[in-house]
This record gives sequence, structure tokens and C-alpha cells, in this order.
Amino acid sequence: MIAQAIVIQDNRVLMVKQYVQRGDIVWNLPGGKIEENETPEQACKREVKEETGYDIQITKQLHEESGKFTFLAEIIGGELYLDNQNESNQDIIEVAWIRLDDHEKFDSYTLPLLCILLEV
Repeated sequence: MIAQAIVIQDNRVLMVKQYVQRGDIVWNLPGGKIEENETPEQACKREVKEETGYDIQITKQLHEESGKFTFLAEIIGGELYLDNQNESNQDIIEVAWIRLDDHEKFDSYTLPLLCILLEV
């Protein structure tokens, strides 16, 4: 099971550029595996902190499909920082704020979730 966050600020979405299992390099929403004894919300907060340096507050669950939870969240602390020393971040190349109109950065996984959010 996976938990991830959509964090939007100033018409930009927080994303991580990473290697994925299928071998591609893609821009993804920050998030990751839900560990044992963790709720999806707890996993989401931990993963976003590990991957981006930000502390977040979840405002609502946006979507859930096949054990993948997507939450809408806002930043409550921290600063943008990629910790390359953290072993779980070895697949991450870059962390950045991506403009919502920069459509080439979104793929068949991230675009539908952003469309759900923007239609709400």
C-alpha cells in the first residue's frame, strides 16, 4: 500500500523526480510505502518529510484506488530539501515545485489525480 500527497502552492505542485520500477525517470507526487502499524495519513506525512523536507498537514483524502491513497495537504513547516544520505531517497534525483500548466511533467499516473483535484 502506498500513500502520497498533492501539495499545491502558488499554482505549483510539489513533486519528486525519480527512477521508477519500470526503468523510467518520471516526476511523481511525494509519497511511498505504508509501513506496518502506520495509517495511510501517518505514512503520507513521514514520506513527504523524508522526500522533500516539508512538514505537512493533511486536509482531506482525495482518492484511493488499489491500495494507493492520495491526500490533499498543505505545508506547515520545514523547508525544501532532498536528503541524499537517506537510503530510501536513493531513487530521487530532484525535488521541485512544478507549474500546474507544465503538462509535459505530468504522466498517466499524476495527471488524472490533478484533474480530480482541479475539478473539485
